[in-house]
Amino acid sequence: MIFALIIQSLAANLGVSTGRHLSELCKIEYPPLVKYCLWLLAEVAVIAADIPEVIGTAFALNILFHVPVWAGVLFTGCSTLVLLGLQRYGIRKLEVLIATLVFLMAACFFGELSYVKPPTSKVLKGMFIPKLSGNSATGDAIALLGALVMPHNLFLHSALVLSRKVPRSVRGINDACRFFLIESGFALLVAFLINVAVVSVSGTICSSDNLSSEDADRCGDLTLNSASFLLKNVLGRAGSTIYAIALLASGQSSTITGTYAGQYIMQGFLELKMKKWKRNLVTRCIAIMPSLIISTIGGSSGASRLIIIASMILSFELPFALIPLLKFSSSATKMGPHKNSIYIIVISWILGVGLIAINVYYLSTGFIDWLIHNSLPKVAKVFIGILVFPLMAVYIISAIYLTFRKDTVVTFADDPVKNATSMAVEHGYGDSGNSGERLPYREDLADIPFPE
Repeated sequence: MIFALIIQSLAANLGVSTGRHLSELCKIEYPPLVKYCLWLLAEVAVIAADIPEVIGTAFALNILFHVPVWAGVLFTGCSTLVLLGLQRYGIRKLEVLIATLVFLMAACFFGELSYVKPPTSKVLKGMFIPKLSGNSATGDAIALLGALVMPHNLFLHSALVLSRKVPRSVRGINDACRFFLIESGFALLVAFLINVAVVSVSGTICSSDNLSSEDADRCGDLTLNSASFLLKNVLGRAGSTIYAIALLASGQSSTITGTYAGQYIMQGFLELKMKKWKRNLVTRCIAIMPSLIISTIGGSSGASRLIIIASMILSFELPFALIPLLKFSSSATKMGPHKNSIYIIVISWILGVGLIAINVYYLSTGFIDWLIHNSLPKVAKVFIGILVFPLMAVYIISAIYLTFRKDTVVTFADDPVKNATSMAVEHGYGDSGNSGERLPYREDLADIPFPE
């Protein structure tokens, strides 16, 4: 949670201090080859983040209407298009509806806590001294990190703050950064408490000594598709229905944010824009393919495993959004007096290097272990090793390059309004004579109906 709070606040600070979002700064700073590679990785991250939403929506439809998971996957191709169309009737109303449904499910889990009564000492110990056991513990930890700190959210958050009117003074920008920190902290605190409730309920119920054989089987293969039984003490028979509706709403909300993140990424790196429905359709069609194949072959358990794999991909890709963010937000040439303090620089880089080290360790040890213990012929093993080990080397070298490359482009302007206004004129929506007291709206980013 602390790691997520730090980097989300850095993304917000970067946008509000420079008048540009992360993908725009990457386009300005890096040579074409690096720029296009970063753009491609960001697009893959958007697609990987959409896979859990596809599967989660399919699970919700399976619970509500008993349709096969693979059929639910196919239906998700048009579900979010319908939701995007509903935004014409008011995005805030839609947000309130989705948030209400999600918080309803969260309230049910908190209510369930009063029934199952997890040991307080163990809950507190797990919060501050987390521990995972088993052969897949490291992979699960990486997947959890990828699900919590998604790479495309760094691009999204650095762009969303540009829709706010911020005073042009140094004090005004510092105040805005402080408010964005509080905003991010509140959102992450709520998410943290909900996760604590969910984990505590599931852990307490599944470790109970008086489980029925049916519930024991569910706990043995606990997935999004089978977790509704955890709410039976609060909701009874209605638990599965309310759980499925909230799961459906959560998936649609995440998909909409992914659509906007994809627009910002494409606009920043390539100066291209697509209509929301086109952008959503392209992303969703690509995400549907692996989801459909896995759900058809492996059913619910296979689809659940795909969610973990997609989250791990997000974690592996995180350094290629995180390193530019850390470098730009710590650079006087990018941020001027608003650059990170030495304490934030040290803490954020320790966390970033730790993340890269964990990823490299898991990729190398996991692949070597798989290569040794699989039943493929030796020739096939050698061929696969020749292909994969150079890719691992490229991964490490790329991270080192981004870390130690010296920034060469000065983008900080003494007057942040001039900086943002120059972007406005460059994209054809502003007036070069603008000398207002506030940073102008970045309406070139995406057609999001933010309130005035």
